Amino acid sequence: MKRHTFKKLMKAAIGLLALLLIVVGCSSKSSKQTTTASNGELEGEITVWHSFTQGPRLESIQKSADAFMKEHPKVKIKIETFSWNDFYTKWTTGLSSGNVPDLSTALPNQVMEMINSDALVPLNDSIEKIGKDRFSEKALGEAKIGDNYYSVPLYAHAQVMWLRKDLLEAKGIQVPKTWDQLFEASKKLTEGGVYGMSVPMGTNDFMGTRFLNFYVRSAGESLLTKDLKANLTSKVAQDGIKYWVNMYKEVSPKDSLNFNVLQQATLFYQGKTAFDFNSGFQIGGVNTNSPQLIDSIDAYPIPKVKESDKDNGIETSNVPMVVWKNSKHPEIAKAFMETLFEEKNYINFLNSTPVGMLPTISGISDKEEYKNNETRQKFQHAEQVITEAMQKGTAIGYENKPSVQAGIMTNQHIIEQMFQDIISNGTDPMEAAKAAEKQLNDLFETVVVSTK
Repeated sequence: MKRHTFKKLMKAAIGLLALLLIVVGCSSKSSKQTTTASNGELEGEITVWHSFTQGPRLESIQKSADAFMKEHPKVKIKIETFSWNDFYTKWTTGLSSGNVPDLSTALPNQVMEMINSDALVPLNDSIEKIGKDRFSEKALGEAKIGDNYYSVPLYAHAQVMWLRKDLLEAKGIQVPKTWDQLFEASKKLTEGGVYGMSVPMGTNDFMGTRFLNFYVRSAGESLLTKDLKANLTSKVAQDGIKYWVNMYKEVSPKDSLNFNVLQQATLFYQGKTAFDFNSGFQIGGVNTNSPQLIDSIDAYPIPKVKESDKDNGIETSNVPMVVWKNSKHPEIAKAFMETLFEEKNYINFLNSTPVGMLPTISGISDKEEYKNNETRQKFQHAEQVITEAMQKGTAIGYENKPSVQAGIMTNQHIIEQMFQDIISNGTDPMEAAKAAEKQLNDLFETVVVSTK
């Protein structure tokens, strides 16, 4: 055989072999994809923790879980419900033993603590599937570390001022726009078994921190400085502390010294307070407890120190969902979470507490099923006030940036202890604030050291 003929045959053989390898490779790849598809059926049990204790929201999540399990018959979803306070205790104590869920809700200020504890997995893939461009970067950024997002905001709301229109009209009182106006109006309305306002300071909740944050933020300051130190001794913070102590003494039920968020809200639900601060959840609470008063309530912006002050954002909550690192089936947890954002599921969920929960993704609020909700139509003004407040505010302490320090400040209840010290022991506000500031900053230092 001639040399050049042999070379031609070899080249042809090599070419044929390469072609065969390509064909086999494609065939193998196709076969592998088919195997993955057939064996890729979701299978396993996950536990979901949430704090939707109200009936309609709880029922909505369960309905979505039932539908998911029907579509994926090898999946079991176990749902457990805890109050927000119990949830914090549950996950912080359960983390070391691995007694945490696969998927859960959380409060915005808690997520940074979870990330700091290396307890969560990134959710970039889920966000892309839902549609990253549908979320606001501000909401996603509350749990962003580097290029990773560790939570998905399920719904949003903001704190605003709620009031009884009928009580104000009876006394000829205008809607307060400043803190001094709120104090004067509250004094006039404290009579006949109704208090002007309840000022909650219970040490098992963060309501004292929330109320102080209202005052401080309205004046353009934050409870955390830019270098993430506690700010309780500035003039604005001291004015706010003294304001709420005075409000407590003059217009509030004395039991509110130990109130948590539910006890606080219940007084307004029952028609026993003229003013309160809360989100759109007030509507459902009043409708359940005192339906005869439902036409008498409305929402307005939180007061300022002076009417001419800049309209600062106060407190917005983008309530998120997170997937836990200990999960044996994160793919199931993510898949279920993603279905909650499917249009039908999502609108049904939001409509379980209309005005109380606002969408975190675009393309929902203009849907007829959303707009035509009877409660939304009735409380259009309130929803507009909340929406505007939501767009300007942040989670407490997140004004400069999301931080573990903000979570510690809201969850350790040191500010509430400070208020109780001032009221119960007569401690000077500045002295009590300095002690609270030191406690917080000492805790912050511990966190900074532990994360280096």
